[in-house]
Amino acid sequence: MTVTYDPHHPDYLDEADVRLEMSRVFDVCSGCRRCVSLCDSFPTLFGMLDANDKPGADQLTPAQQDRVVEPCFQCKLCAVNCPYGVGRNEAAIDFPRLMLRADAMRVETKQVPPRQRFITQIGARTDLVGTLATRTAAASNRILGAEPGGLTRTVVEKATGVSRARLMPTFAKQRFSTWFKRRPRIRIGKRQGRVALFATCLVEYQEPAIGHDLVKVYERNGIEVALSDAGCCGAPWLHSGDRDGFVKVANRVTEILAAEVRRGNDIVVPQPTCGYVLKHDYPDYVGTVDAKLVAEHTFDACEYLMRVHRTEGSNLDTDFEGDVPTTITYHAPCHLRAQNVGLRSRDLLKLTGANVTLVQQCSGMGAMWGLRAENAETSLGIAAKLGSRVAATTSESVVGDCHQANVVIAEQTGRVPSHPIQLVARAYGIAEEEPPA
Repeated sequence: MTVTYDPHHPDYLDEADVRLEMSRVFDVCSGCRRCVSLCDSFPTLFGMLDANDKPGADQLTPAQQDRVVEPCFQCKLCAVNCPYGVGRNEAAIDFPRLMLRADAMRVETKQVPPRQRFITQIGARTDLVGTLATRTAAASNRILGAEPGGLTRTVVEKATGVSRARLMPTFAKQRFSTWFKRRPRIRIGKRQGRVALFATCLVEYQEPAIGHDLVKVYERNGIEVALSDAGCCGAPWLHSGDRDGFVKVANRVTEILAAEVRRGNDIVVPQPTCGYVLKHDYPDYVGTVDAKLVAEHTFDACEYLMRVHRTEGSNLDTDFEGDVPTTITYHAPCHLRAQNVGLRSRDLLKLTGANVTLVQQCSGMGAMWGLRAENAETSLGIAAKLGSRVAATTSESVVGDCHQANVVIAEQTGRVPSHPIQLVARAYGIAEEEPPA
């Protein structure tokens, strides 16, 4: 048995070794049970162990172990809450990384169904999908915007594996990078920072308005913004168990972003999952000096602004003469909470003078996981909890950093959240960009 989360360890993909390690970790989890309410992996595990005549997780069959792996959508909250986590206890448990190891082993040993592998090969190529979808936005959005559960979405489900029941994010007619290259440039007065924006697929292809407002808010505060052309961070490959596919992408992105850092730029990321991957996964899967350099210089978009505000000799413009809501409901995404940087988006929103209500409930999306038809029922059950918590608030505005979670909130409540950067832009009086015709 190898207690390792090193994806380059020679036994990392060895099935017997992985299953022995799962038995060890499952026994520790069974004695604690702090995470029972976080996702279906834990109640599934505890239910099977409690039903066994003989004690011990080593009594579970491989099929039973896989029933624990399959509901994990990498929210990371169990690692945040774990008293036996790496560096906290000699047990050295990192449950999400063990699940990544188990997924990678199952892909390597051909235990993942061919259809699921095919869907990953298509869906994980986010830059290709995004490029095609934005070029055909009118047609793509008619299909994606079709009524959930209807005929069109049923055909899409059969062809792609994407659940017919989910509300789908649509694609923009103009990509963010196109806007960035055409935008009028402004002269930065007192420069308070230099960043390379890692826009993410969600901002580049689906929600470029977040990028528009980020650039304007940053420039208003003396932060010079360049745009990285690194492309997708590779998270869909990682979360689907394709270790080699992820490492290939991560190596390329690391090279590009490390060059940005050496030019004097910090890396800013407006989506939590991508920020987590750059900060926490690249050092392990790439394992180079450059990967560590990128991780050390990567910041969430709101985290970076609050860093500037709290650095001696610099601060943010707090003259909010625009539209400032009295009350805000702020949803803190799991992958931002897992970065252990504090609630910087909430802190930024409070600078506007608004009263902020915090909602900390998982959306159940987990990148591609929640969109897959076989996971939709479980994911929607988690999403309903988020929806009820947001609906219970009476705030004027709802905001959240994660676009996927924001789509879930819209799906569950009918209220369309904005990114915190967008609310700050409106508070400054910065007008929203008119989308191209």
